Amino acid sequence: MNFSTKHTVPAFGLGTFRLQGQAVIDSVHAALDLGYRAIDTAQIYGNEAEIGQAIAEAGTARDSLHLTTKIWVDHYHPDKLAHSLRDSLTRLRTDYVDLTLIHWPALAHGVPLTDYMQALAATRDEGLTRRIGISNFNIELTRQAIAAVGPGVIATNQVELSPYLQNRKLVAYLAAENIQVTSYMTLAYGKVLNDPVLVEIAAQRQATPAQIALAWALQQGYAVIPSSTRRDNLASNLLAQRLRLTPAEMERINALERNGREVNPPGLAPEWD
Repeated sequence: MNFSTKHTVPAFGLGTFRLQGQAVIDSVHAALDLGYRAIDTAQIYGNEAEIGQAIAEAGTARDSLHLTTKIWVDHYHPDKLAHSLRDSLTRLRTDYVDLTLIHWPALAHGVPLTDYMQALAATRDEGLTRRIGISNFNIELTRQAIAAVGPGVIATNQVELSPYLQNRKLVAYLAAENIQVTSYMTLAYGKVLNDPVLVEIAAQRQATPAQIALAWALQQGYAVIPSSTRRDNLASNLLAQRLRLTPAEMERINALERNGREVNPPGLAPEWD
C-alpha cells in the first residue's frame, strides 16, 4: 500500500463538532446530497454512530467518501488505541477510515507521545486507517511526532485557524515538512462573519462573509471543514471553492490577525507557538 501523504486530504469537508442525534444525521444527509464527500468526526463528539447511519441511509459508495476520526485521550495507551479505533469503525459502519488523528497532544494524561504515535501508526499498518495525522500540535510536538513515526507519514495537522488566528509560524513549519494544514473553526465561532473587512469584500464579490473566510483559507492551501445544520448554509459554503481573492483582498484579511484563539483546554493543549 502506498502511504504517501501528498494531496491526500480533501480541500473541503463537512465538520460535525457539536452536532448530535438527528441534527448530525440531517446535516450529513444534506451534505452528501449537495456533493460533499469528506466528513470529519471524532470519538469524543459522540456522533460516529449517527454519521454511519446517515451514510448507510444515503447509499453513498464508500470508496467515494473520505472519513476522518480522531482518537480521544482516554484511548492513547497502546493497549487501548487500536481497540478504540475498531469501535469507531463499527459505529461508522465501515472497515476502515481514510484518516485517523490524535485529537490533542494531552501530555498531562501520562501516555508518552512516542507511544501513542507508534500505536497510531500500527493501526495504519493493520489497515484500520489509510493515513494518520495529528491535531492541535505545536511545532515542537509535531517534530516529536515525526520522529516517532518517520518522515512523510503524518498527513495533516488539524488546528484552529481563522482570519483572527493565523498560526503563521506553525503553518510555515508544516509547509516545510510537507504536512497538510487542516483549518478548523475557520469562522471563529461565527465571529469573523461580522468583521467589516470580510463584510465589505463579500459585498463587492456578491458573496457571503463565510465564503470569503473559507476562500481565504482554501487559497492558502488549507483544507477546511465547516459545519452547519442548515442546508442553505452547507450549499453556500461549498461555493467558496469557486472564489479567487485578489492579492490585495488576501492582504486585507491577513491584517486581521489578533491571536484570537477560541479553544485552549488545559491539560490537553500544548504551549502554542
